[in-house]
Amino acid sequence: MKNPPPHVTKMCIQSIYYYICISQRKMVLKRSMVQRVVEGITYLFELLVKFVLSVQKDNHHPQNKDDSYGLSWRLAVETNNVRGWKTVPPKCYKHVEKYMTGGQYEVDLKLIVDQILGYVSQISVASDGLDAWILDVDDTCISNISYYKAMRFGCDPFDSSKFKPWIMKGMCPANPVVLGLFNKLIERGFKVFLLTGRDQATHLQITTHNLHDQGFNGYHRLILRSAEYKGLSAVRYKSMIRKELEREGYRIWGNVGDQWSDLQGDSLGQRTFKLPNPMYCIS
Repeated sequence: MKNPPPHVTKMCIQSIYYYICISQRKMVLKRSMVQRVVEGITYLFELLVKFVLSVQKDNHHPQNKDDSYGLSWRLAVETNNVRGWKTVPPKCYKHVEKYMTGGQYEVDLKLIVDQILGYVSQISVASDGLDAWILDVDDTCISNISYYKAMRFGCDPFDSSKFKPWIMKGMCPANPVVLGLFNKLIERGFKVFLLTGRDQATHLQITTHNLHDQGFNGYHRLILRSAEYKGLSAVRYKSMIRKELEREGYRIWGNVGDQWSDLQGDSLGQRTFKLPNPMYCIS
């Protein structure tokens, strides 16, 4: 067999060399791509680890622990498992502040009022004018949140020397969803009684004006604590008033308040509805 011409041999050698160079280059490129992929995965993994560690750190942060405790404490208060408390625990301050001013309080009010309205829609109102509802006033019909903001939302002890002047300003705004409920009850033909522990001798006029200014018009009677009921607990006082209304022939279909003492005792009515209030407790 004859040897190939020199120029053919040269071309073959060049082709082989070119092929080897291309193969080596591809291998380098593949290694580079694999290396970059590995580096990318490593980087993402490191980010994931940092994120998980930061979440774990946040969950153990004292502020988050306080918020968690505040949520549990508020639940216990609203379910009447914590009773007779005088002030909001200091570590609940931020939680209660956020709850009362961050929007959740209004969401909770609306949900409860929606439940009340559903119940109201099922009642057939008689023509004798004796179907009645009872609504509490403070932090039910009108709100004292502005006052309690200055009192660290109940972390500071109650001070009647500060609260009474606040009442006398007559600046308590309406709770809009409760005002809507009030108007619906009037529209349906119920007799609405506004029952409050405010002192009749000193607070009747300013309370009447405050309620009127905020749109609470058309109620059947505003009842404040008169001299004969002074010294009685809120439960005893309001029970006696409800009993008297029943003696007058009224049928109490519903009773709404922000305090458990509004909803305990005698002559409670067909149903009671507790509105949220983690700022203070009236026994």
